[in-house]
Amino acid sequence: MNVRHVAIIMDGNGRWAKAQGKVRTEGHFKGVEVLHDIAIAANDLGIEVLTLYAFSTENWKRSADEVGYLMKLPAYFFSRFLKELMEKNIRITMIGEMEQIPIDTQKVLQSAIDQTKNNTGMVLNFAMNYGSQREIVLGIRKYTEEVLSKKRENNLEVGEFDQYLMTSEFPPLDLMIRTSGECRISNFLLWQLAYSELEFVDIPWPEFTKETLATCLEQFKKRDRRFGGVKS
Repeated sequence: MNVRHVAIIMDGNGRWAKAQGKVRTEGHFKGVEVLHDIAIAANDLGIEVLTLYAFSTENWKRSADEVGYLMKLPAYFFSRFLKELMEKNIRITMIGEMEQIPIDTQKVLQSAIDQTKNNTGMVLNFAMNYGSQREIVLGIRKYTEEVLSKKRENNLEVGEFDQYLMTSEFPPLDLMIRTSGECRISNFLLWQLAYSELEFVDIPWPEFTKETLATCLEQFKKRDRRFGGVKS
């Protein structure tokens, strides 16, 4: 059973740092290093799309210092690793609302997207300033505008709604992994997760390894995916 699209909630950076006697930002910095390792491992394992929950719409509630630090991490990540991502033929994309992100961070993200747009390998998709409820609302607005402007009839079917979501270009989500032992979805890919497999691992994101990823994929392959039906 092939795994085409994997999503990860990279949770536990701050708690990992606290347990190490470090400040929260050191956990986020370590998390960026792990992000690189897992992106390369996912590419090597043949995953087509890796979607990473990097910054949620709710994360703005954190302290200004922490938010400011998080917004500087993309510049560090791409300055250090973009050359390798290009060599690996990895394409960078983003879901979320770019306009509300600080302009310097916007420029960094857009530059990485533009430089890799012609790559044909794995898609490394960052969920930045992303919230799934907001995504669904925006999709409904888009559909409503099409109906009101007579571009289509008011006859939307469930199978069509994907085209109004930010993930419309990607294959269906197969597996969602959340680190740090938390067993909740946290407003991430709610529509897309309808029949995805879920894997909750106890270790924090800074301790997540390519071996952990491989184990999660092996667990996925053992699952009996019936999509609400019964196998004969």
